Amino acid sequence: MKKFLLTIFFIPLLIFHLSAQDSKANFQDEIFWEISDDHSITWDLTDELRLPHQDNIEMSGQQVAGIIHYDIDEERNLHLRRHIIFPQLRVFIGSNESKWKKYRAYLKHDYTDDMLPTISTGNTAYRPGPVDSVKIDGMLHFYHAPQQGIAVHRIILPSMTERLFVEKWEIINNTDSTRHLRIGNTTFEQIQTGIYGKYKCIVTSDAEDQVILPAGKKYEFGIYFSAYLNDEPEIRTSVSEVVAARQAFLDTIQNQLVLKTPDPVLNTLFYFSKIRTAESIFKTPMGLVHSPGGGRYYTGVWANDQAEYSGPFFPYLGYETGNIAALNAYRVFNDNIPEGDGNFWSSFEMNGDLTCCGGDRGDAAMIAFGAAHFALVSGDSEIGKELWPLIEWSLDYCDRHKNEQGVINSDSDEMEGRIPTGDANLSTSSLYYGALLLAIDLGAELKISRKQIKQYHKQAEVLHIAIEEYFGANIEGLETYRYFDGHEFLRHWICLPLVMGIDDRTEGTLEALFSKLWTNNGVRVEYNPNLEEPDLFWDRGTLYAFRGAFKAGATDRALEKLHAYSQTRLLGFHVPYVVEAWPEGNMAHLSAESALYCRIFTEGLLGINPTGFNSFELSPGLPDGWDGYSINNIRAFGEDFNIDVKREGELNRVEISANGKSHLEKIIEEGEVLECTF
Repeated sequence: MKKFLLTIFFIPLLIFHLSAQDSKANFQDEIFWEISDDHSITWDLTDELRLPHQDNIEMSGQQVAGIIHYDIDEERNLHLRRHIIFPQLRVFIGSNESKWKKYRAYLKHDYTDDMLPTISTGNTAYRPGPVDSVKIDGMLHFYHAPQQGIAVHRIILPSMTERLFVEKWEIINNTDSTRHLRIGNTTFEQIQTGIYGKYKCIVTSDAEDQVILPAGKKYEFGIYFSAYLNDEPEIRTSVSEVVAARQAFLDTIQNQLVLKTPDPVLNTLFYFSKIRTAESIFKTPMGLVHSPGGGRYYTGVWANDQAEYSGPFFPYLGYETGNIAALNAYRVFNDNIPEGDGNFWSSFEMNGDLTCCGGDRGDAAMIAFGAAHFALVSGDSEIGKELWPLIEWSLDYCDRHKNEQGVINSDSDEMEGRIPTGDANLSTSSLYYGALLLAIDLGAELKISRKQIKQYHKQAEVLHIAIEEYFGANIEGLETYRYFDGHEFLRHWICLPLVMGIDDRTEGTLEALFSKLWTNNGVRVEYNPNLEEPDLFWDRGTLYAFRGAFKAGATDRALEKLHAYSQTRLLGFHVPYVVEAWPEGNMAHLSAESALYCRIFTEGLLGINPTGFNSFELSPGLPDGWDGYSINNIRAFGEDFNIDVKREGELNRVEISANGKSHLEKIIEEGEVLECTF
């Protein structure tokens, strides 16, 4: 790679102006994108009048993440800012800065188009023409209209394994004569001292100085954004090799856990959600670990995002790197079980070096619920044995923290006190209840004593009653749940009892979620006009609400809302993934939320409930407007299998097949539960 030194001034990271932030939150009914046939979405700008427009997308590999901000002005000119993060390299924070910033002290820089090589043809400087279209397919593509007879296609993507982000340029000669190009390469090198030693960030290009481009031909070159620690050798790879590795990853994700429904919006967002979940895995001293991303959360594990949200999903996907990362996360918590009656750290961040935070968010319930599910779906008794002490301790911790009314005390929930949660909240008790049910089946598989399993049965029965008596309430005229003692407003987490199979207050809860709490961004956090941000939303609440609604049998009602929500996230103003929250994080593309989106279909629509290492219950819903659907290549319970649901008159035909053979086939009524054992 050629190197030419350049001095450049960096600008601070500003995600969006307030006006753009407001637009994202309040104008989500705008549809910009269309689904393409090649597992992609495309935005055609040739007749676009809604300009300027700006958005961003995150992409990552094991040693790099990039949030690419793209702004297209009224003339369809493209302005890019690449926020490149090298998460494993920690930087020092200033003595005058908050100590909290050490948790986000990743080596990161912004790179604008000032970094790009200068191109000239003849005696004229060349600048790419207006953008005709943009495509997202696991990579980010910009197609520029011909300018001076020369068109440009730019592809932006991360390396899957190296500390490297790349941009590939394809320059196409659309004229009928040979063109001569001169390319003045731009290279920037910056050196700084960090916690682990000397860091060197380099921007290079491998373009030739002189290019003879015949008519109708194209010339390709790469721009490389890389970082090095101390005396690491320079990365030796080509942009084509980086693209090929990314495409191989995408092909793997495309062919595993394949959703096929009559709704292309759901199919495509499901596929994209698999990408976002599976790419956000980072190399650390803890081993490979899944992390949320979003510009703030890397090279660490969290009790909610990893243990509860993404960990149980990876066995269904069958992505081995994801399974390794999930198991590593549980091992981190297993290796750090508190002594005495102390509570878990909620996270292990910055390569596992920093723990956070002091309070109990109900983390033991999160961990037990996620670890038990993962152990069963993995189909591996050795994993079950390894994780059992973690699950057992977590359940005992929750039981020790019951209040006099029999529900579980915790300092907050996974929203960490952003809004009040009382002394005992519905989330912690619901997660503990779900964990007990899973532990009963896992314990039976592991031949745990009958006395202990019987005790878990009893605890679950008593807790079910306590949840109804303590949290059951009439709010806004609906028979649903209060979130904590004395709370008067509907809260998004009232969906959690439905997720755990508690159906005592289904109708009132569904009405609360899909009417009172519903917005064009899904379920708002709270139906409370007194909130500073009354339309505050966190997508995880919406994603759990869908899962709970499908599981409760409200198939058609849930589908109507799911389609609208999915269309917004996939084809709207901020695409192509579900997000964390607004206004916090400005709708960052956190990866574990994408796992929760996929789980709407596996555990919600299909109603998969693990009961053993090679067994599960199944209660598939079939929307009235669908003749059928399937999920193929499910890699769980020690098998690679397909589930196909078809309408059969007033009934549903369900077939489970594996290895090219039908394993189970039965005609059932809507809501009927099947048992499958391999």
